[in-house]
Amino acid sequence: MKVSTKGRYALRMLVDLAEHKEDGFIPLKEIAGRQNISKQYLEQIVSLLNTSDILKTNRGKQGGYMLAKPPAQITVGQILRITEGSLAPTACLEDRINQCERAATCKTLSVWNGLYKVVTRYLDSVTIENILEQYNEQGPDNYII
Repeated sequence: MKVSTKGRYALRMLVDLAEHKEDGFIPLKEIAGRQNISKQYLEQIVSLLNTSDILKTNRGKQGGYMLAKPPAQITVGQILRITEGSLAPTACLEDRINQCERAATCKTLSVWNGLYKVVTRYLDSVTIENILEQYNEQGPDNYII
């Protein structure tokens, strides 16, 4: 699994909103400036996130975005599923029921299942709040797995 810029930027945007949650609704222009991401690209990401229960939107003069729930309730796994689709390492694991004609005889399927379980368990255990706490404790380049 390779996380695209869409997934990475969505995570950065949501961490930024969590970090500035006391400021109320944050204009996209401010987030784009702080994160050095184009506003147009963030607009594409927002359109994906608006279909979830992660963002609140406010239009008008005091408009912008804010988290719809506490940072401790938003996981990296949720964000990546919204922006990337499946977290499955192989196509045969993308559907709830494996549709591969070789599934019953595939000698490597257990490897991909194991990888999928480890990745999803980890990503579903890391919250936006965890990211901010880790950054504040260790600094920008020391996230410990």
